[in-house]
Amino acid sequence: MKVGTTNPEARNLINFLHVQARTNKTKIWKSVANYLSKTKRSRIAVNVGKLVRLTSDGETVVVPGKVLGSGLIDHKLFVAASNFSPKARNKIEAAGGKCIGLYELVKKNPKGSNIKMIR
Repeated sequence: MKVGTTNPEARNLINFLHVQARTNKTKIWKSVANYLSKTKRSRIAVNVGKLVRLTSDGETVVVPGKVLGSGLIDHKLFVAASNFSPKARNKIEAAGGKCIGLYELVKKNPKGSNIKMIR
């Protein structure tokens, strides 16, 4: 029995991250791909409140899963994730931050420098 995601879009993203990790010799993209390929029960979900506690103003953060809207945000963050709840997206953008997809972050920063992964 096959373990992991069966969603074709998610599988394409995982394959893309593995290729980028090999091409750029970067461990962060391999780590993100491994977290995304876990079973549905083991996938990551991070609340906005946790992002605020673990970051400072203007940081770039990658979440290998979904960002949820529980908590308050008081500083600007650039957050990349595979999925955002509408409430989380609204809170991050209202604080002056930006929500982007993982493809966009990898293309913008292929080496993965100055990125904090929160899980």
